[in-house]
Amino acid sequence: MQMSDTRQIAAQPKDVYAALLNPDVLKACVPGATEVTGNALDGFEASVTQKVGPVKATFKGQVTLSDLIENESLTITGEGKGGAAGFAKGGAEVRMRAKDGGTELSYDVEAKVGGKLAQLGSRIIDGFAKKMADKFFSNLQETLEGPAEQGDDGGDTETKKGWLGRLTGKE
Repeated sequence: MQMSDTRQIAAQPKDVYAALLNPDVLKACVPGATEVTGNALDGFEASVTQKVGPVKATFKGQVTLSDLIENESLTITGEGKGGAAGFAKGGAEVRMRAKDGGTELSYDVEAKVGGKLAQLGSRIIDGFAKKMADKFFSNLQETLEGPAEQGDDGGDTETKKGWLGRLTGKE
């Protein structure tokens, strides 16, 4: 299963790149992640619980970052085993470039599954994989930009404070 997408993030490429190297940000962004430890150089260990159709499993596995070009691109590769449910593995080539005062982030994702999960059929698996990738990058965007908040007048005024601002106490 392969897919590609592009999204605009209201953060500088250096901030997007730094976020993708941070285990706390990865844990917040990976849907169902209960634990992400490690670092960008040695790789990360992750534990993710997901339900795909009727199959619910906790996957434990490795996530590695490679082809690192600072503030421009990287490749994320992961593989996890979910016991009797089977395995999942895949990767994403992520590219960032400054555009419109923020970052245009584009990605190509490839995912494979085996075991009971593979028996669910490609339609269910492909839909689930697309949803997971979309959710990861949506979570990344929200983590960087901060959630939209309503103003005191109940209007649509948006106040955003991303992860970098929350960590440093700056807006």
